Amino acid sequence: MTNQPIGPERSEVMNFIGRDVEAIAQEYLKPIETNWQASELLPLTSDSTFVADLKSIQEEALNHSYDLMVVLVADTITEEALPTYESWLSNLVGVDQQNNNGWMKWMRSWAAEENRHGDVLNRYLYLCGRVNMREFEASTQYLIADGFNNMAGNDPYRNFVYTSFQELATNISHRRVATLAKKDGNNLLSKLCGLVAADEARHARAYQNFVTRIFELDPNEMMLAFEDMMRKKIVMPAQCMRELGGKLNTFSNFSDAATRLGVYTSMDYIDILREVIGNWQIENINGLKENGEKARDYLLALPDRLTRIAERAATPKVEHKFGWILA
Repeated sequence: MTNQPIGPERSEVMNFIGRDVEAIAQEYLKPIETNWQASELLPLTSDSTFVADLKSIQEEALNHSYDLMVVLVADTITEEALPTYESWLSNLVGVDQQNNNGWMKWMRSWAAEENRHGDVLNRYLYLCGRVNMREFEASTQYLIADGFNNMAGNDPYRNFVYTSFQELATNISHRRVATLAKKDGNNLLSKLCGLVAADEARHARAYQNFVTRIFELDPNEMMLAFEDMMRKKIVMPAQCMRELGGKLNTFSNFSDAATRLGVYTSMDYIDILREVIGNWQIENINGLKENGEKARDYLLALPDRLTRIAERAATPKVEHKFGWILA
């Protein structure tokens, strides 16, 4: 469906919502002047306590399991691929780069806030002493160079379903890593991941707000877009992740590690689906045509169907050895 021409209604709806998007952004983005920055959270080489702080960071990092280090590295690579995400969102119908409309200002401000995530996690990996930084950096470069296809084309309706879902998924992953790090006695890493998770939660609420507004203005088309994205399944932005030398199945192996840890599982995917269905009040949407009603029926039945499938899935047991991890 994403290859079909997008009608003028999309542009009209985006232009209408775009009048208020800067005001909406103020609710979901924090002022740069007061926002946290990586340099405030990690030791600087100019600090008199740098050597002692570095020793503490490296000792605490030794407490983490191999799988946790894998997930932390993969999460960081995902965050570092921000150039791909910004360029993809800047191409949506209704986002006008040349005239710097409200949507373009939102995309840049969102990307600027997201950019801090890769900064702080990258610096932690560099300091912790357990990561082969060249392998990690090569995987980041691969992911940016390869790009990804979220199956939404340049349709804002489908893409805002995707971002609503994906921001919730990254919130879960970072929040769970924060919890596991704290259990291992690493309060610093727990704080870093917790701050990133909080940003992702705010961003998820913003994109869900955009979808809510679209449902108010163009309910049938928004319902069809939601159905289409769920039939295709929401693919993770790091699906094309690979290791140095082009090793295959990197994302699958990372996903296995996340599943073993309980950081992100198929049940989390289902929980997110239930959450957005509830937040968008799918059951109560009015103004649907016959195809929209059928789409709604499909969406409302989908969580239970996916749950039955997930309950039959086995937890992967084989650990893959990544070039990213030194020990």
